[in-house]
Order: sequence, then C-alpha cells, then structure tokens
Amino acid sequence: MAYGLVIVTKLNKVDEAVVAAMKTAAEGLTLKEIAEKSGETEKKVFKSLRKLFENELIDCEGKKYRLKSP
Repeated sequence: MAYGLVIVTKLNKVDEAVVAAMKTAAEGLTLKEIAEKSGETEKKVFKSLRKLFENELIDCEGKKYRLKSP
C-alpha cells in the first residue's frame, strides 16, 4: 500500500511576507525584488526562500523564484 505524506510547514513572519510578495508576480521575482516588495533584508529573504524551496513550495528558474501552482 502507498500512502501520501503531507508535510505541514509552519511559516514565520518573514516567510509570509515573502509568499505575499511572490503572489503578485506570476513570472517570478529575483531575490532583490522579493526583498524590496517584502520589506525584509536580502539575507532574511534568502533563508526564507531556501526553506520554501526545501519544502517544495517554490520553483527557481535562473535567478527568479515563483510559487508552485497548487
């Protein structure tokens, strides 16, 4: 038998700001653009992007990040 595994990732304030900034840009945003839109530092945004990527919530193509389609 195969069972689907659902992993729930708790998002902190920075993660939520990053996701909110990314929702407005279907074509994707760079690290710098996300930092500007979210009001967070590039260092905090980078850590958040890494977390979101590891939990398969975002895609990265070139240097642009975008939310995965549900």
